[in-house]
Amino acid sequence: MAETTTGKFFENSGSRLWMQKNDLLIGIGVIAIVVMLVIPLPTFLLDFLMAVSIMIGLLILMIVMFVHRSFDFSVFPSLLLVSTVFRLALNVSSTRLILLQGASFDGKIIRAFGNFVVGGNYVVGAIIFIILVAVQFIVITKGATRTAEVAARFTLDAMPGKQMSIDSDLSNGTITEEEARERRMEIRKEADFYGAMDGASKFVQGDVKVGIIITIINVIGGFIVGMVMRGESFDVALRTYTLLSIGDGLVSQIPSLLITTATGIIVTRAVSNENLGDQLSDQMSSQPRALFITGGALAAAIVIPGFPKISLLLVSSGLIALGFVLSKTQAEERELAEREEKETAMRDHRPESVLPLIQVDPLEVEIGYNLIPLVDPEQGGTLLERITNIRRRSALDMGLIVPPIRIRDNMELDPEVYTILIKGAEVGRGDLKVGNLMAMDSGEVKEKIEGDEFVEPVFGLKAVWIDPDLRDIAESNGYTVVDCPTIIATHITEIIKIHADEILGRQEVQELIDNVKNDYPAVVNEINEKMSVGEIQKVLKNLLRERVSIRNMVTILETLATYGDQIKDSGMLTEYVRVALSRQIISDHLTDNSLSVITVDPEIESMIRSAIHDDPVEGRILALDPDSHNIIIKSLIEAYNGSKNKGYAPVFLVSPHIRSVTFALLEREIPAPVVLSYNEIPNTVRVNVVVSALLSTAA
Repeated sequence: MAETTTGKFFENSGSRLWMQKNDLLIGIGVIAIVVMLVIPLPTFLLDFLMAVSIMIGLLILMIVMFVHRSFDFSVFPSLLLVSTVFRLALNVSSTRLILLQGASFDGKIIRAFGNFVVGGNYVVGAIIFIILVAVQFIVITKGATRTAEVAARFTLDAMPGKQMSIDSDLSNGTITEEEARERRMEIRKEADFYGAMDGASKFVQGDVKVGIIITIINVIGGFIVGMVMRGESFDVALRTYTLLSIGDGLVSQIPSLLITTATGIIVTRAVSNENLGDQLSDQMSSQPRALFITGGALAAAIVIPGFPKISLLLVSSGLIALGFVLSKTQAEERELAEREEKETAMRDHRPESVLPLIQVDPLEVEIGYNLIPLVDPEQGGTLLERITNIRRRSALDMGLIVPPIRIRDNMELDPEVYTILIKGAEVGRGDLKVGNLMAMDSGEVKEKIEGDEFVEPVFGLKAVWIDPDLRDIAESNGYTVVDCPTIIATHITEIIKIHADEILGRQEVQELIDNVKNDYPAVVNEINEKMSVGEIQKVLKNLLRERVSIRNMVTILETLATYGDQIKDSGMLTEYVRVALSRQIISDHLTDNSLSVITVDPEIESMIRSAIHDDPVEGRILALDPDSHNIIIKSLIEAYNGSKNKGYAPVFLVSPHIRSVTFALLEREIPAPVVLSYNEIPNTVRVNVVVSALLSTAA
C-alpha cells in the first residue's frame, strides 16, 4: 500500500513538474523567436527551424481538418500570431545570411526551393511566387478575413437568443443546472473564439504583405551588396540573389499558405460531431445521381473536337462507376436498416407501458395556440422569464420551493384561453385578448375609456381591453394597465399563494431540511430522531395554508425538536411554531407598533370551545349544529365588515385553544382570513380593539 501511494505521489509530482516545464519551454520559445530578429543564426540551425515552420503549418492544417467544433481549437488565434512572428523571424534571419554570404550561402532548404522547385530559373520562380502570393492574398486571406468578421458579428448577435433558449429549457425542466452551465460555457467559448479570430485574421493579411516586401528588399539589397560591395557582374548578382530571395520567399509563404488555408477552413466550419473528412465523404457521396449526371456530361464532351478523349473517358467512367457503387451501398444500407427495424420491433414487441401517461406535474399551465407567442422568446415572449422570477419570489417571500412550472399548448382549449393546473386538476382559468392591454378600474378613474368590458381572471375585478396606443390615456385617467404576460404571471403567483400547502410535497420538505443541515447539522440530527418527514410536512402545510412564510426553517425545526417527542398532534405543534414565529407573523399587520384587531365575544368562544373534538386522524375538528354555526358565522362576518368599513385590515384575535378551528370556520367564508392568538402578541406591541364580534348582535 505504501509503495502504491509513493508511486502515485511521484507520478503526480512528475505530471506537475512536466506541466511547469511545458509552460517554461513555451515562454523560452517565444523569447527565442524575438531574439532571432536580432542575432544571426548558423545555416544548419536555419534549415532546422524552417523545417519546423513547415511542420507547424502542416500540423495546424491537419488539426483544423480533424477538429469537430471550431472553438475546440480555441488556442488557434494565439498560435496564429506566434507562428506568424516565428516565420517573420526566420525570414529576417535568412535575409541577413543571404546578404552576408551571397553565392556562398549554403542554406539547403532555400537552395532546394530556388533550384529544384522552380528549376533554377529565376523568371519562373518569380512568376510562381507572384501567383502563390496572389492566390493567398486575394482569394484565401481576403475570404477568410471577411468570413471571420461575419462569423464574429453573427455569433455575438445570436448570444442573447441562445441564452434565453437555455433559460427557457431550464425553467421548463428540460435540462439541469449543470447542463445549462455547460451550454452557457460553450456559447461564451464560441463568442470568444470568433471574436479573437476576427482580429487574428488580420495577422494573416499582414504576414502576406510583409513577405512580399521582404522578398523585394532581398532582391534589391542583393543587387547592391553583390554589384557594389563584392564587385559581381549584373548577371551573376541577378541570378544568385533572385533565386535565393525567391527560394526564401517560397519557404516562408508555403507554411503561411497552409496556415491561411487552415484559417479559412476553421472559420467556415459548421458545428458538427464529425471532422471535415467525414463530413466531405458523407455529404459529397450522399447523392449518386449527381455523379451519374456529371459523368454523363464529361462523356458527352468527348465528341467536342480537340478535347482529350482518354482523360475525359477515364474521369467519366470513374464517376459513373463510383455512382453505381454508392447507389448499391445505399440500397444495401436501407435494406439492412429496414431488416434491423423489423427485428427490433419483433424483439421488443410487448405491451406498451402506460406509466408515463399517469404521471402529473405538480404545477403546469396549458395555453391555447394564440397564446404561444407569449411564451416563445424568439417571438418576444417574456412569460418564461417571469415564471423564473415567480419561483424566485416564492422562495424569498414564502420559503416555498416551487417545482418547475411546465407550460404546454393544448389544442382542446379555445385559442386565447389558458388554464392553471395543480397535479392535473384545474385551479384557475383566464381568457385573454392577445395584442391588447387590460385596463382595471383602480377606484380613482376620472373618465371611462372605451373598450371591451370583462371580468379579469385573477381577482374578479371589472376591466376593459384597450388598444396599446391608448395606454397613456388610460393611465392618465386613473386606470391600472397591464399586458397579457403580466396577467398570467399574476394569476400563477396568486394560485401559488392560495394553494401553497398543496404544492409542498415530501421531496420539497426534504430539500428544505437538507439545506438547513449544511449550516445547522445539530438541529437536523435532533429533529430526525423525533419526527418523520411526513410529520414535519403536516406542520409546514398548516403554516402555508394560513400564508405564514416557512423561510425561517431553523426556528421551525428547533421548535419541533423541542416539542416533537411530547406532542404528536400536528395542529398543536403548529400553534407552538406560530408562537415562535410571532414577530414574523404580526409584522405585516402592525402600524406604528400597534395592532388593530377584532375580538370575539367570550360566549362565542365558549360555544366554539365546547364544539371541538379530537379526531385520531384529522386532529382537532369543530362539530357545530347548523343553527349555532350560522349564528357564529354571521357574528364574525359582521365584525369583519365593520373593521373594513372603518378602514382597518380585519385581524381576529382569539384565545389559543380555539385559534386554529376559528380559522377553519372562517376559511370558507372569507378570502385569506387572519386569525391570531393572544400568545402570538409580544408584550411590546399595543393592541387596538376596532370592533368585537358579539353574539347578541348576531341574534
